[in-house]
Amino acid sequence: MNRRRFLVLAGLSITAAARPAWGQAIRTHRVAWLAGGSKQDTEVYFETFREGLGSFGYQEGRNLVLDARYGDYSRERSEQLALELVALKPEVLVTQGAAARQAEHLSPAIPTTFVFSGDPVVAGLTTSVARPARHLTGVSLLSLDLVGKRIEVLKELVPGLSRVAIIANPAHPGESGELEASKAAASRLGIRVDYFPVRNHAELDSALPALVAARAEGAVVFPDSLTNAHRVALARFFLTKRLPSAAGWAPYAESGFLVSYGPNLLDAYRRAAYFVDRIIKGTKPADLPIEMPGTIDMVINRRTATALNLALSPTIALRANRLID
Repeated sequence: MNRRRFLVLAGLSITAAARPAWGQAIRTHRVAWLAGGSKQDTEVYFETFREGLGSFGYQEGRNLVLDARYGDYSRERSEQLALELVALKPEVLVTQGAAARQAEHLSPAIPTTFVFSGDPVVAGLTTSVARPARHLTGVSLLSLDLVGKRIEVLKELVPGLSRVAIIANPAHPGESGELEASKAAASRLGIRVDYFPVRNHAELDSALPALVAARAEGAVVFPDSLTNAHRVALARFFLTKRLPSAAGWAPYAESGFLVSYGPNLLDAYRRAAYFVDRIIKGTKPADLPIEMPGTIDMVINRRTATALNLALSPTIALRANRLID
């Protein structure tokens, strides 16, 4: 065999041997996203979640299909969209907010990961945080250790604060624990608490003039889908009535609340991608403990502070993760 013929045959052999690897199909994974809120309010979390998937090597158009739906704060719409997504047979269903409760009974065969604002045990999503039941796991944004801190921060910003109104949805899983923790913190600081339960838009409308009549000197709003949907109107009302306000998530401060103290939501949704990756690679949801907030942020709206004639001490300004000017 001459040298030229040998090299040609050797090249063909190498090509033939390599062809199966080159021609091997890349497996495409289907992941569904169901948000309880509106696209406007939650798209940033979806994009953060998408980026998180990218860090694990999942890329749309290559090995990933992402189907996203938005419930617009409607239970009925979220349930309908959950059925749509279940019919697509995703490998993992990811839920945002209250959609976790609405999707739970509709997708018992589909592994589900959530980012949930309430207590997943109280909500009936699981019987144990350490050993999730059935097919659900994820991140809970509720931490009672953070609740009292909001009262403390508000008192630090408004030293003379002696009476605060708490607005919360009693139907929100874990609300009773948050309320007790808030009352305990307020009591230690010598602050009186007036509680205004709101289950819907009408009750929220009624609560606002009632807290003014009760001579509240400040307001603490528990974050959930109801108050989040109305956070801009709430911030405007509090500013008009010159009431310093606090809540648990940064979007409230971004909307005009004086301060927020609580979990970094973007980190929580980025963490949801970790759960999806583990489930796709074969780990059962029951073997992935539900996680509590990892990164805690304090965000102060300096524009609101100025409008309320509140001076920020250098100490609290330095402690803030972000100041909104």
